[in-house]
Amino acid sequence: MDNNKSKILTIVAAIISLIGVFFMVRIIMVGDEVIKTDVDAQSIVSGFVSFAVFLLIVVTLVTVVLSIVNLVKNPQNLKKTLLGLGILVALLLVTYFTASDELATGALGEAIEVKNISGDILTGDEAKSVTKWVSGLITFTGILGAAGLGIIGFGLVKNLAK
Repeated sequence: MDNNKSKILTIVAAIISLIGVFFMVRIIMVGDEVIKTDVDAQSIVSGFVSFAVFLLIVVTLVTVVLSIVNLVKNPQNLKKTLLGLGILVALLLVTYFTASDELATGALGEAIEVKNISGDILTGDEAKSVTKWVSGLITFTGILGAAGLGIIGFGLVKNLAK
């Protein structure tokens, strides 16, 4: 059974690779300058980007579904995963609630504009909320990075001690 799965995965990977090579060859044949100016040539790049986004979505869905199925099959791992997620959520909440909501200022003390995804300038409580989230997430990322480096360092020292 595993041999059949391996063959199917190899065939799917080969098909995806061939599609990617097809788009790459078409893009190379058209050339950079033509793609920048010709709308029809831009559709080649657009098709390639759409294909890449489609693959990203499919791979993400398959990964999430298989992870959930694996967790349901193995309750011991489910407990560990939920514990880990709980710790991450608790850490995120701590970093959010301890974060400052003061608006950032430039080197000369002028206020820096806070914008949303659409590019609209935010003011008042909206700007403070975004600033608080950004500040909290930066701290959260720093803590996770430091923890990761610490774990790597501990593993290195442990392996050197052996």
